[in-house]
Amino acid sequence: MNYISTRGQAPVLDFEAVTLAGLASDGGLYVPEAWPALTPDELRALRGASYEETANAVIAKFVGDTLSAEEIAELTKAAYGAFSHAAVTPLVQLDGRHWLLELFHGPTLAFKDVALQLLGLLFEKFLTARGERLTIVGATSGDTGSAAINALAGRECAEVFMLHPAGRVSDVQRRQMTTVIAPNVHNLAIEGSFDDAQAHVKRMFRDPDMAGLRLSAVNSINWARLMAQIVYYVYAAVRLGAPDRSVAFSVPTGNFGDVFAGYVAARMGLPVERLIVATNVNDILHRALSAGDYSAGTVSPTAAPSMDIQVSSNFERLLFDLADRDPARLTAMMEGFDETKRLRLDDDIREKAAAMFSSARIDADEMSMTLQWAWRQTGNLIDPHTAIGLAAARQEELAADVPVVTLATAHPAKFETAVERATGMRPQLPGRLSGLMDRAEAYETLPGTYEAVRDFVRTNAALPA
Repeated sequence: MNYISTRGQAPVLDFEAVTLAGLASDGGLYVPEAWPALTPDELRALRGASYEETANAVIAKFVGDTLSAEEIAELTKAAYGAFSHAAVTPLVQLDGRHWLLELFHGPTLAFKDVALQLLGLLFEKFLTARGERLTIVGATSGDTGSAAINALAGRECAEVFMLHPAGRVSDVQRRQMTTVIAPNVHNLAIEGSFDDAQAHVKRMFRDPDMAGLRLSAVNSINWARLMAQIVYYVYAAVRLGAPDRSVAFSVPTGNFGDVFAGYVAARMGLPVERLIVATNVNDILHRALSAGDYSAGTVSPTAAPSMDIQVSSNFERLLFDLADRDPARLTAMMEGFDETKRLRLDDDIREKAAAMFSSARIDADEMSMTLQWAWRQTGNLIDPHTAIGLAAARQEELAADVPVVTLATAHPAKFETAVERATGMRPQLPGRLSGLMDRAEAYETLPGTYEAVRDFVRTNAALPA
């Protein structure tokens, strides 16, 4: 299994190299040269499988000869053995057709744990064998940072610099990052939005002044992270009747990585009836899919901060695939967008997207009403991001026999104020996070300029081994 850049000018890499690289050297994102297949018989064989066994089967399709079956099994056992639910990502039925896929049973209570617990182990395995060390730079709108820090804190193979937008993440999200005191972890609060932080991270990979450091990424621009997220689509769909029954998924969406993993699952052969892209008022993806208008506006802070994004990095991967994998065409689109922050999707791309995707823009009132509905009608407290996904799911018109799965991306206690305001119930952090709000914090506050961030990383990073 080899990987190519969406922009066509970076080296072709195997799975180990693409995991360590993160962003492609030409500014593009890596994808497999061809989508592997999961046959109907292979899907049926997973009906009685555990989550780890499902992960083993899916991951084997992407790693080529870089990992043996035994090594994959060791990694997934280590990654998921400590999750607080035996099913890892359990399904919860809400009514006759709606389900929640709970993705928050990992150590930091967010879906990012499912991928980053595995990614941290992959980094350690590959780098230890090479005798090398990485400088990890990442941007977070709330959950990636804490999950990455939890997975990498104290590991000698990596030094972590995590950027978050100052004042634009919840108190719990911030403290899950800033109360981890480890010599290889640097938390950076920057002035500006997540989009600003993400732009700084991408620019570092192309900056010759950073050539002395070996950079890699934990954001969903890293292919291995998306690969891990494909697993829970397969796991959920098989439990609801796949491959002999189609399933729809509604995904609270910011950076497009989570929903793109569902698209890959469909390309592999999973019978996905529809992928519903649920956005908040930062609705660039809804405008792109419904009207062909992929143009960035001003980021509006909301009660769902992980979705407060106006530039969705992983959308490039979808555009590449829908543009018949033509790197010249994709590069022209993205360079034009980088310059003007506007892109009008061509008709052929819009038509192909419409065959799989629909979208919805959910405002604050709709989010609040859905939080209330979930609590009063089903007895489930959900977080604001999940409420946006569920609101979009309940609006979607589908055949009556198609189950609709909303990805529950975070524990409600991570957003206790918004949940309590809507439902009157204050969700409690699980016992394993007791004391979080009393722990000392450590982070640096930086201006929102690229130069300030670059200079901090360059000054504080240890040279790679």
